[in-house]
Amino acid sequence: MDTEWASGTLLEREALNSRKPGVLLYMLTYASDGLKVKGYLAVPEAAVPCRALIFCRGGIRKVGMPRKRRIMSMAARGYVVFAPFYRGNMGGEGRDEFGGEDRYDICHAITLVQSLPEVKPGPVPLIGFSRGGFMALLAAKQCEGAGPVVFWGGVSDLFATYEERVDLRRMLKRVVGHPRKDEEAYKSRSPVYWIQEIHVPVLIVHGTEDTLVSVSHAWTLAEGLKQAGKPYKIELYEGLGHRFPRKSDEQALDSAFAWITNKLEQMDITY
Repeated sequence: MDTEWASGTLLEREALNSRKPGVLLYMLTYASDGLKVKGYLAVPEAAVPCRALIFCRGGIRKVGMPRKRRIMSMAARGYVVFAPFYRGNMGGEGRDEFGGEDRYDICHAITLVQSLPEVKPGPVPLIGFSRGGFMALLAAKQCEGAGPVVFWGGVSDLFATYEERVDLRRMLKRVVGHPRKDEEAYKSRSPVYWIQEIHVPVLIVHGTEDTLVSVSHAWTLAEGLKQAGKPYKIELYEGLGHRFPRKSDEQALDSAFAWITNKLEQMDITY
């Protein structure tokens, strides 16, 4: 492991084939706690310099990897979009810990995108999908420069996930631990336990028929934010599951990006 780079330093930028006109696609390698971590970068040519946005993927290892089409679709809305794979994935160094030390890969991704010539200065919003939901809120809690968060189909209580997803228990016990023996590891990955430490606006997006992450996660987080007096909005999509069909996904992205843009404008006025 080479620790000579400052975290957030761009180490390599490889151009990839883009199938979306007007959007450039790259594979980036950057430094995170002395490790080389990789991710996709999508750049809307006509819009630069523009705001950056971090997409926090779901799943673990090969399951839930960011899809190029979706990253480029986001970028076409006028944002430079970076989707880190997290450490230990796609040739990156280290180990994916499902929200352990790999949470800092998001913090350092914020530093990375803020250094890119295509990016305007300012807060960096995050869209977190599934497991990426709590990764995004962890970044908002811990990292300078994090902007508003879209919590999309997100896990707000990992204890509940352990109970609901019998198929994930082996992975969770191996990577995170047992919820009774490793209670703090579960709490640290569960935003409902540290809502008071969230200081950015949150948009909760969830399908009502999600069988992988129950819509109860959305309601529990929303209720916690409400009780804590935190700014939030919830958008539920009736009859939709964990991954939305393309047309519904694009509509939900339109709504999410309109919300993000509005919140960034308010932050510009405030700060």
